[in-house]
Amino acid sequence: MKRLYEQLLDPTRSGREAEQLEASLRSKIIGQDQAIRQIVSVYQTFLAGMSSPGRPVGNFLFLGPTGTGKTRAVEATAESLVGNARAVIKIDCAEFQHSHEIAKLIGSPPGYLGHRDTHPVLSQEALNRYHTENVKLSFVLFDEIEKASDALWNLLLGVLDKGTLTLGDNRQVDFSRCMIFMTSNLGAAEMASIFRPGLGFAPPVNAAGSIPASLAEKVSRAGIEAARRKFSPEFLNRIDKIAVFQPLDEAELRKILDLELSALKRQFIDSNQGAPFVLSVTDAAKGCLLQEGVDIRYGARHLKRAIERSLVHPLSNLVATGQLRLGDWIRVDCDAQLQRLNFYKDAEEVAAEEMAAIASASAGELAAAAPACAESSPAAKVRSIRRE
Repeated sequence: MKRLYEQLLDPTRSGREAEQLEASLRSKIIGQDQAIRQIVSVYQTFLAGMSSPGRPVGNFLFLGPTGTGKTRAVEATAESLVGNARAVIKIDCAEFQHSHEIAKLIGSPPGYLGHRDTHPVLSQEALNRYHTENVKLSFVLFDEIEKASDALWNLLLGVLDKGTLTLGDNRQVDFSRCMIFMTSNLGAAEMASIFRPGLGFAPPVNAAGSIPASLAEKVSRAGIEAARRKFSPEFLNRIDKIAVFQPLDEAELRKILDLELSALKRQFIDSNQGAPFVLSVTDAAKGCLLQEGVDIRYGARHLKRAIERSLVHPLSNLVATGQLRLGDWIRVDCDAQLQRLNFYKDAEEVAAEEMAAIASASAGELAAAAPACAESSPAAKVRSIRRE
């Protein structure tokens, strides 16, 4: 045995694959560092082969107000690991408020009417459907778990602890390569009262523009205490990680707005229906969208509705009436007096490769390039953006 001198090791470092997952999640999930760290930690343990044998890879409970990214975090995990956000088996627990509805998950036992016509949601085939050559993981989401009946909670006790489920026809389903997520809005009212003790809808922020740590800690305690009042100790003891999603402040909603607009631009360019076109949104227009879409009670969902109402619907009208055609470059600005969005056509017949360059450019780059190229062709504008 070769004896080494004493060497201090660093257990806080992560492996390359775990770092890649963390970077991917941080690019998709805004303002929820605790949840990201917990997902990455469980994945790192799985990669190292040190997950508890005979149990799921990880059992997560995500608490927090609506619109803070709980479901999105699960979809982002699946998208980052297996390349498909739809790889999540999503179970809406509002559909399982009665004990007999459990048959939808595990199938009816032999002899019951309709036994052969019942296809269990949690079959082994469903779990393994999105396995890839490099990542053989499954993702199951029990959405709004607090709405389910006790029968579902009791069914989950064995799954969370032993990693197995017996279907109605006595087949066994193995959950040992599965991440199980549960989301809940428990404690949302208490969390909202922490941020809105008569101060309106805007949460208090510190000098850095973020929510103070003391308030974030109060929110976490409120969520965990609500979960303890609702769930039994044996149920909570089977959960590996509990993350409380914090309400989003305006700075975080602005980042989410940029993510949503980037996805929207790409969607318009890649559209197989209608007319592919280029969309640029000025900072003033973003300010209008934020003013309309910021509400701490509804989080990012309220912002998404504002985007649909003020941006997507008007654009669809422009396409339907022929005002917007294939290859157009549309700029969206804000009318400060009327507090509404105005739509301008800056160029026509933009080539596909030029569309991609414009879509990847920031609003600031577009604004700087447009005046210098006001009399130039769309291609010249794109070349100007590329040079910068």
